[in-house]
Amino acid sequence: MQISVLADVKPLLGEGPLWDTEGERLWFIDSLGCRIFRCTSEGAEMRAWTVPSAIGSMCLRAGGGAIVALTDGFHALDLDSGEIQHIIDPEPDQPDNRLNDGKVDPKGRFLCGSMDTGEAEPTGTLWRLDADMSLHALEKGIICSNGPCWSPDGQTLYFSDSFSGEISAFDYDVETGCVANRRTFAALPTERGGAPDGATVDGEGGIWSACVFDGRIFRFMPDGTVDRVIEMPVCKVTSVAFGGADLGTLYVTSMAEPPLPKYPGDGPLRGATFRIDGLGVTGRPEPRFAG
Repeated sequence: MQISVLADVKPLLGEGPLWDTEGERLWFIDSLGCRIFRCTSEGAEMRAWTVPSAIGSMCLRAGGGAIVALTDGFHALDLDSGEIQHIIDPEPDQPDNRLNDGKVDPKGRFLCGSMDTGEAEPTGTLWRLDADMSLHALEKGIICSNGPCWSPDGQTLYFSDSFSGEISAFDYDVETGCVANRRTFAALPTERGGAPDGATVDGEGGIWSACVFDGRIFRFMPDGTVDRVIEMPVCKVTSVAFGGADLGTLYVTSMAEPPLPKYPGDGPLRGATFRIDGLGVTGRPEPRFAG
């Protein structure tokens, strides 16, 4: 196994790595820096887009362009012109919330959760944006939504409210996009101040979770047992995604200073995007939004 820096673009809050198998490019965001980045698997040909507010996550569209989850809701982004068109604000009555982590389900729907920007109140909701741009609430009472991802058969949704310290599992109806039977899948260790953040599932069904403020990445087996632990060179790892030509490289984002002073940091170290090679497992292609 080898860990190396892929891109040193100094994000305030690096998040949301996403491998595009069609374009063979890695996408990731700077949530608080209001930027989107794209590069090759080796970190070359870097390009950036600026968005008008904090961005929690993004997904690519089947017909081109992207959907971005900003402070005031979902927007369509034209990647050629940079033009942004507002779609819907799911929470106009929650001025202290913003949209956070999100991913596309096997049928091309975008699941994205919101969070309390003060990271204290359970005012967040897990939302599902369908291809017809209709919006549906799946789960409420969340402080900080993170890590949505699916089992290889699509029938289990993994999701974290980071402040619970746990990864939850839901039964997921792939045809309807509905959830049921929420339960605890795994608890992350908290002795180093960590919490579950971004996550992904590999081709064997292993769940990889970035433990933010802890500096470790955990791989859980489908039964919830820990299979592997990776120590990272920074403590504020935020999310993970498999990519590269063979989907065998794990890309890892991190943040610079935490958004709130109550959380630990790495001192003067800034955020960066890392790559981990030689893990011996591969990921799965990420779907595009069907709308």
